[in-house]
Amino acid sequence: MVNNLLKSVHLTNYYHKNSGGISTSYNNLLDAAARHRRFVSLIVPGEREETEQINEFAKIYYVPAKQSPVFDKRYRIMMPWQYLLKNSIIRKILLAEMPQMIEVTDKYTLSLIGAMIRIGKFRQLGRPMLVHFSCERMDDNIGSFLARGKIAEWFARRVMGNYNFPSFDFHIANSPYTAEEFYKSVNKSENPRRSDWFFNFCWRFFNAARVPIEERVAVCPRGVNSETFSPARKSDEIKREMRVRAGIPENAIVLLYAGRISPEKNIGLLPDFMEILAKDEKRDFRLLVAGAGPQADWLTEQTEKRIPNKIIQLGHLDKETLANYYANCDIFVHPNPREPFGIAPLEAMASGVPTLAPNAGGLLSYATNENMWLTTPTAENFAGAVCEIIENPVARESKIKNALQTAQVNTWEKSTDRLLATYDQMYEYFQKWREGFTDTKKSKEFDFVKLTEG
Repeated sequence: MVNNLLKSVHLTNYYHKNSGGISTSYNNLLDAAARHRRFVSLIVPGEREETEQINEFAKIYYVPAKQSPVFDKRYRIMMPWQYLLKNSIIRKILLAEMPQMIEVTDKYTLSLIGAMIRIGKFRQLGRPMLVHFSCERMDDNIGSFLARGKIAEWFARRVMGNYNFPSFDFHIANSPYTAEEFYKSVNKSENPRRSDWFFNFCWRFFNAARVPIEERVAVCPRGVNSETFSPARKSDEIKREMRVRAGIPENAIVLLYAGRISPEKNIGLLPDFMEILAKDEKRDFRLLVAGAGPQADWLTEQTEKRIPNKIIQLGHLDKETLANYYANCDIFVHPNPREPFGIAPLEAMASGVPTLAPNAGGLLSYATNENMWLTTPTAENFAGAVCEIIENPVARESKIKNALQTAQVNTWEKSTDRLLATYDQMYEYFQKWREGFTDTKKSKEFDFVKLTEG
């Protein structure tokens, strides 16, 4: 008899309560917990230890954590010793919850949880189903913050294929683009020079599941709150207020970018294409940037140096203000060609604003040439697309109409329903073939290479 999955714990370092795509997705999941009457707990870094009860079925545990010493220092990071050591805070939470499923959304400091449980270092917890949620690709992270090229790609594949993948029972990605990294890291055809001996050594060490790779990977796209982000927010008063706040003329054409001001977002494209638009003698293009991040000062310097007053940084906006600005800007621009999913472009589409983005990355799971302007992310192409959006009202109205329909198919309710259904399917499979996931003796003798030859 298969028991239902009624209690899960989710851990992530990427949680800001009121901002960020991952935060939005987890807030939606916590809301869905009450709708589906299943217990969901979230463990995230915080300034101090505290517990927040979201509803009857959902809560958030805040674990004291220091701010990141590198990359984006706005984020706090829970570290391995907060769950590896006996009597550590995360261990206590897990033992208090005794979940049927543990999900980790992190490839770095939290990923050892899967390995620790697999190799028997936390037996008091029993053997919950272990899920890794991938909200971004490691090869893109390394490429954005450290180095690009074959060595960086090789390193990312070895970490993902030899450590991350065997450490968990299942993997969920937010788009086919993100899921692609799993297959590229594991499949033998993608890694012809890989050492089969070392591959087997790693998977045997982590007591990996003796289950076909394709049965262990799922794609669950995120969703948009179509009530919050809506064309109903269009307002002449908000348009005036937005321009006054930004200090720009009333007749300016307003472009909007919303997201982290960080290298992985391809922020360098913003001043490049705005420099081209600044040469337009008939139209005054202004770009509003809603967000914060490690490249904020750099963007300010570039703006002052190359295109004074053409890019205005607004900092972090609360959700209501951001939703108002989405609906009342003229064009939304998204520069990142390696976006894992792209909740911001979907929010813009739901708001009824023409949206411009690269023709690559995870947003292609919902973006097409029928509902968005997609182009190669160069300064010339983006500037040209902006002019086309302004000059072609027929195409603009057609794509906006299609975008609104796309948003209705990708609501947060439908997204969380799909995610919870995926958890249930995985848990049923996990229980039915439990021996294939948990028999450590057989995993020590198994040839895992044959699972990756398909």
